[in-house]
Amino acid sequence: MSVPLYVVAIVVLLILSSYFSATETAFSSLNKIKIRSLATSNSKKSRLVAKLCNDYDSLISTILVGNNIVNIVLTTLSTLLFVKIMGENSLAPTVSTIVITVAVLIFGEITPKTIAKRNPESFAHFSAPFILVVSYILMPIVWLFGLWQKLVNKIFKRKDDDNITDQELITIVDEAETEGGLNEYESELIRSAIEFDDLTVMDILTPRVDVVSVEYGAKMTDVLQVFRETGYSRLPVYKDSIDTIVGIINEKDFYKVYLDGQKTFNKIIVKNVIYATPRMKISILLRRLQKAKIHLAIVVDEFGGTMGIVTLEDILEELVGDIWDEHDEVVEDFVQITDDKFSVLGEVGLEEFFEYFDVNKAGEEYESMTVSGFVTEKLGHVPTVGDTIEFENLSIAVKRTEYNKIVSVEVVVAPKQPEEESEENK
Repeated sequence: MSVPLYVVAIVVLLILSSYFSATETAFSSLNKIKIRSLATSNSKKSRLVAKLCNDYDSLISTILVGNNIVNIVLTTLSTLLFVKIMGENSLAPTVSTIVITVAVLIFGEITPKTIAKRNPESFAHFSAPFILVVSYILMPIVWLFGLWQKLVNKIFKRKDDDNITDQELITIVDEAETEGGLNEYESELIRSAIEFDDLTVMDILTPRVDVVSVEYGAKMTDVLQVFRETGYSRLPVYKDSIDTIVGIINEKDFYKVYLDGQKTFNKIIVKNVIYATPRMKISILLRRLQKAKIHLAIVVDEFGGTMGIVTLEDILEELVGDIWDEHDEVVEDFVQITDDKFSVLGEVGLEEFFEYFDVNKAGEEYESMTVSGFVTEKLGHVPTVGDTIEFENLSIAVKRTEYNKIVSVEVVVAPKQPEEESEENK
């Protein structure tokens, strides 16, 4: 075999080596969700790529077998070429090994894999027809390796759970937003949907002290006044005390009987009340409310007393964010007064508070669910205006109270001491 033929054969084999390397990287890096989406269209190549991905073990075996055969033949021909040029009693094998190693690394590994990594879907579409032909040619060898792989899998059984966790899904959404596939609103909506099933009624309820209700048998004018002042469309109805909820009254139904001149609203009370426990998942409560065609549920504690209420709007807000109507007074949970001073509502969730100020990284748990409860828990007594607590780099002062409950606090943020400096000071 002449030297030019050796050179041509080596170049062809080097091209094949780069092809196999790039194909391996492309199929391992491509977005399988995107490929499945394209496969539903009329793209034949996308359907072929999706088919190859579905049998990934066989595909990767074909690529590895093909790449190894090419590299072995490439090394052999390279050695024969250099022996032919330099003679048998020389450093031909050593020189051949150095040259072919550098050539394979540059042109057969690094360069093609870099290109395929940047455009995995495009290269997978390009290489799919050829790799399908190669898979048919190498089918007997791949089948033997498949038997060996099954044997190895039986010996070394995987204990890991292949199910995708919520955190992994959120990471996928974050990557899609970073790469421009999703905008900020879309990604936030998907995150809310993923985390939706983790929330309980306790996380979103309106506490008992904030519940507006009317007494069974109350005067029509009194009920009218409550509807006008609150702007609510539904109100719980109780007998004797709020712990005994007997039904719900709808604003439209009330105005109808009021304008008709009726003296009581007893006949229009919706009595099929939905009750929920604090630990019930809001996803379950949502389905119950939908099935019963009710917009409001009563949350009861372990003693059967009224703990609070949850509305359909409260649940939906966990998915789409705050829903404001013309009767709602827009109040910000966090208001920045100066660079280091903030006003925070007492009803703000404790987890949201920690996240906003980037504190409690150790994940210490507290019995309280709100800022009001947290400050009260730390104080150890009924809060009064001016009471102050220190928590990490935050100074939290009570600014306003109502019925022994904190309405708002003022938070002063001190600069965090770098960890290295704090360790040196110790």
